[in-house]
Amino acid sequence: MQDPNEDTEWNEILRDFGILPPKEEPKDEIEETVLRLQKEAMVKPYEKMTLAQLKEAEDEFDDEDMRAIEIYREKRLQEWKALKKKQKFGELREISGNQYVNEVTNAEKDVWVIIHLYRSSIPMCSLVNQHLSLLARKFPETKFVKAIVNSCIQHYHDNCLPTIFVYKNGQIAGKFIGIIECGGINLKLEELEWKLAEVGAIQTDLEENPKRVIVDVMVSSIRNTCIYDDTNSSNSDNDDTK
Repeated sequence: MQDPNEDTEWNEILRDFGILPPKEEPKDEIEETVLRLQKEAMVKPYEKMTLAQLKEAEDEFDDEDMRAIEIYREKRLQEWKALKKKQKFGELREISGNQYVNEVTNAEKDVWVIIHLYRSSIPMCSLVNQHLSLLARKFPETKFVKAIVNSCIQHYHDNCLPTIFVYKNGQIAGKFIGIIECGGINLKLEELEWKLAEVGAIQTDLEENPKRVIVDVMVSSIRNTCIYDDTNSSNSDNDDTK
């Protein structure tokens, strides 16, 4: 195959008609190196430093640099505060009944709070706690807490557990009471994530309800079974009429 960058009369004709792209000029490695070094020289040394390193190196900069450093330091500080605010939770915390109001109802403004009321003797509660612990790390901007149900509500029925309440600004935005509403004894992590995302408590990257796939398979299986049964029934009726 002919090289399109080869210097031939035929290639020049093809380039004139736009059939071949313009000839690639060889890259000057020296020129590229100079440009790279110039770009690196434009980066102030303090832009590569941490806040602690900036503090230690203050005496090495002139007045103009110090003014720029103050602006840069403030920018880095605000970025750090924003990151800390976003990642302020990140774990499933245990609270007691007397902490419910402060930790849940009166939580910080606009913070989503997910609380799981559980009893350790119920396997489904243990499963939900495992899933919530993983979700708390995945969504550190949302507050995840759990509480033994007896410390919050006396004489709460076992058939109402697990119970998950979702709060925002002191109001219940969502609730899942009992095994069925929580997703069943075979609840998957992604299914619980989807449930919490539907009420707005977390911003999931899931594109569709993972439970729906399972439901669709079940419906298809049931439908096929019904068709099969109907076919057998029809064949049986035909045999009887013979």
